[in-house]
Amino acid sequence: MLPGVRIVVAPDSFKGTLTAAEAADAVSRGLLRVHPDAEVLTRPMADGGEGTVAAALRAGARPVTTTVSGPDGRPVRATTAVDGTTAVVELAAAAGLGLLPEPAPMTATTRGVGELLLAALDAGARRVVLGLGGSATTDAGAGLLQALGVRLLDATGRDVPPGGAGLASLDRIDVGARDPRLREVTVSVATDVDNPLTGPDGAAAVYGPQKGATPEQVAELDAALGRFAAVVRRDLGIDLEGRPAMGAAGGTAAGVAAVLTCTVGSGAELVADLVGLDAALAGADLAVTGEGSLDAQSLRGKAPAVVAARARAAGVPCVGLAGRVALGPGELAAAGLAAAHALTEVADLARCLAEPAAVLEELAARVL
Repeated sequence: MLPGVRIVVAPDSFKGTLTAAEAADAVSRGLLRVHPDAEVLTRPMADGGEGTVAAALRAGARPVTTTVSGPDGRPVRATTAVDGTTAVVELAAAAGLGLLPEPAPMTATTRGVGELLLAALDAGARRVVLGLGGSATTDAGAGLLQALGVRLLDATGRDVPPGGAGLASLDRIDVGARDPRLREVTVSVATDVDNPLTGPDGAAAVYGPQKGATPEQVAELDAALGRFAAVVRRDLGIDLEGRPAMGAAGGTAAGVAAVLTCTVGSGAELVADLVGLDAALAGADLAVTGEGSLDAQSLRGKAPAVVAARARAAGVPCVGLAGRVALGPGELAAAGLAAAHALTEVADLARCLAEPAAVLEELAARVL
């Protein structure tokens, strides 16, 4: 490889072992060991959930950290990435399952996410990228809306209580007192799921059990989400039922779509735009992507598939590095990957788990 060669390194996280940034740095070190004169551009990726803010910060955005309500109401510190008039907010930072000492499927709230949106507005944002994923909630974004000034009222005129269970008592929605700055803001919802709000493929049925809901609670939550959709349709004239992705993050996508000007799209595509992936690929000689497991799920709009597709569009060969590779040559080629290599090619599983960065660095060096 000749001096002046440009290599773009854009992996997602290796779940449970390396963040996307740590993976990108390990690959970069391996490449530079073999080709010290190469220009290596790191663009850590994410699917819109955990790691989205980190990717934006790595690409040059500035951090804004504030204290907000966690999913159980206790205060948590959360960081938003701000770049000019664009802010990147990660739902999991304020309403993530990992913030709870124990699951609270009926009462967990997204209020803190709304508080993060307010902090973004205070920082001058006019566009917000809201990364969904890893939520502890099934409240259709009710807490988020309440933080923004939207009134969710029961039949007595009182605010409904927090969590998905509270939506069972929802009688009407009043948006008159919402923050006036919201009229000038567009929210880009980033998600990698397409579940509808309710039903057998909906937010409660598919993801409720992961958040600790029993079968009986799943049924209650599904009915409460249906109640929310019915009131939104009657009071706001917006039909949420049957629309893809409205079930993302316990229906948070539905709450945002009900009240805010928004678009809902692939998280990985939005992150690719945020980190300037296309500009990095322009004129590059090689792209390297990857994640913990390159498998059939990777091909469904996950970050490695997006990186590979954009590299192919730019005429740049792309190689995948992963903890494991479960795709055949035909599948890899169809996705735009010239080849894929697993960590186990250079070390046994025990060392891969104990020293993932060192093993990934060695793999990157060997591949080139």
